[in-house]
Amino acid sequence: MTIYLPQLCDDPRLFPALEEALEDPDGLLAMGGDLSPERINNAYYNGIFPWFSEGEPLLWWSPSERANIAAGEVHISRSMKRFINKNKFTITLNHCFSQVIKACAQPRLTQAETWITQEMMDAYSELHELGVAHSIEVWCEDKLVGGLYGVCIGQLFCGESMFSQMDNSSKLAFIALNQHFHSVGGKFIDCQMQTDHLKSLGVNALSRADFVNRLHATRDEPLKENCWNKQSIVIKL
Repeated sequence: MTIYLPQLCDDPRLFPALEEALEDPDGLLAMGGDLSPERINNAYYNGIFPWFSEGEPLLWWSPSERANIAAGEVHISRSMKRFINKNKFTITLNHCFSQVIKACAQPRLTQAETWITQEMMDAYSELHELGVAHSIEVWCEDKLVGGLYGVCIGQLFCGESMFSQMDNSSKLAFIALNQHFHSVGGKFIDCQMQTDHLKSLGVNALSRADFVNRLHATRDEPLKENCWNKQSIVIKL
């Protein structure tokens, strides 16, 4: 099957309309361009994200459904509450972004390769230095065992990837992010693609149109000052 895709021009502000995204593969919108901070920031601002594997051209996506959850509405099951009470973890914000993204880039057991290429790691690390990308870290006895990272656009946080080296550690990172983001004025967390893992935490699937409505209502709204400073996060049960 031949796929015809728009090629992005040199202007990092310009993307095709979301309605032009393909149905198969779902959400594929454009190719090309680069991973400059300005282009990535503009992509998220317009509901688009980059996703491609090593050896592929740079691809940009806006799926017909988006996994999304309101800040402050994360579901913590009774078994998870028992797990949190029974185990001692430390959760931090923006303490070691580079370690988190490198851990997220490791192929899963069911995957032969990763989509988080060195080019992607470099791009998001630069966004972190600019105060746009952020990480949550989960520690057990001073060892990094879980975490996630993503990009903040106004009162919307766009989660990119998470990792877990111990049972439930990525869930702890997500719960901590959701509660912290709510406490500083955040409204929604975009998780891109729905999974059973995310569904168990209360994440729902939205149509592209509903997601765009949420995006437009939040992308220019501010959070509390200094909310992304390095700090520890305590999960509230």
